[in-house]
Amino acid sequence: MNKHNKISYLELPSRDIAQTKAFFETVFGWSFQDYGPDYTAYEKQGLDCGFYQADMDSRSEQGATLAVFFSDNLEKTLADVKLAGGTIIKDIFDFPGGRRFHFCEPAGNEFAVWSDK
Repeated sequence: MNKHNKISYLELPSRDIAQTKAFFETVFGWSFQDYGPDYTAYEKQGLDCGFYQADMDSRSEQGATLAVFFSDNLEKTLADVKLAGGTIIKDIFDFPGGRRFHFCEPAGNEFAVWSDK
């Protein structure tokens, strides 16, 4: 539900939309709606988001916003990310409030996953 003055949507670059879609379908079970060959989006998976074709990627080291997922089973999610072709760029580490890891999906965008367990 859209709320006044609240973030309602994110758009992220993708060097390869087909790879990005396949990765998120495999790891997180998302379904996408294509809007032409250069844009795809998903809904009702937390915060709605779209991916657009670009010659760049989103990395926190470049100053980009880092999208962080929650997992009830961090080790399983890490294994699923690897099996689907993701690259672990920061292995599981502790931080105040829980544990997390960072990964890049096959098209190069960085994300993180955390757990409070």
